[in-house]
Amino acid sequence: MIIRYSVWSAFKNESRIAASLLRLHFHDCLVNGCEGSILLDDTIDFKGEKNAPANRNSARGYEVIDSIKAEVEKACPSTVSCTDILALAAREAVVMTGGPYWPVSLGRRDGLTANQAAVAQELPSPIESLDDITAKFTSKGLDVKDVVVLSGSFLHFTLALRLFNFKNTGKPDPALESSALTSLQGMCPNKDASNANLAPLDSTTTRFDNSYYTNIVNNAGLLDSDQALLMNPTTGEMVRSYSSNPYQFYSDFAASMVKLSSVGVLTGKNGEIRKKCGSVN
Repeated sequence: MIIRYSVWSAFKNESRIAASLLRLHFHDCLVNGCEGSILLDDTIDFKGEKNAPANRNSARGYEVIDSIKAEVEKACPSTVSCTDILALAAREAVVMTGGPYWPVSLGRRDGLTANQAAVAQELPSPIESLDDITAKFTSKGLDVKDVVVLSGSFLHFTLALRLFNFKNTGKPDPALESSALTSLQGMCPNKDASNANLAPLDSTTTRFDNSYYTNIVNNAGLLDSDQALLMNPTTGEMVRSYSSNPYQFYSDFAASMVKLSSVGVLTGKNGEIRKKCGSVN
């Protein structure tokens, strides 16, 4: 109840925190496994993952996890790991925005270090090819279905190249639907100081649904990697299925989250249960 109430309170204060907690869990698990390394601050012994380029302007919600941990420690000292808290918070964030429930096994332990360099090596980027993104997923025991299911929830990058200079042509991506292009160019002007204008990956930013796939099918996906999913015969079939059958997407998403939250976990005597999520004991 502590975690559920805390996530709900954070969501009432700022609606996009739900998506942020989900992304934070993903960014943790895809780099060295689900062991809470993304939550660690810099020390004299290592550079934390928070300031890696892929995390610095994307991963957020650390203060929510820190707050939950403080409350959990009051109730059950040295019992629940930060990694378990993050996995549960991600699940609660999805459920409270209309998404599916999935079981979260407990017993993960927290890692003792972080690896900033590994973020660039292991975290998928939307500017990579579909084959490269899939390879990073499969290296973690995930598969191509997980790529399609999880992409809409986590992938993030600067949109300007697709809107103004696609593949160094000096022109927008011709595959982007014209009305979507005009709207996005208005939200994301081609200026150096335009970081204040951010375009969401779908039109329903505070509700968990399948609009990401509907947009792709309508050639209105924001990222180059979005349309790559549609053009590939295998992934394209899944994208079309999810766009027309939200319940299938919800079911597959829940299954993929169970797999994701089991990647590289520490159990037994490995790792520790941190007292504070930002530092080792």
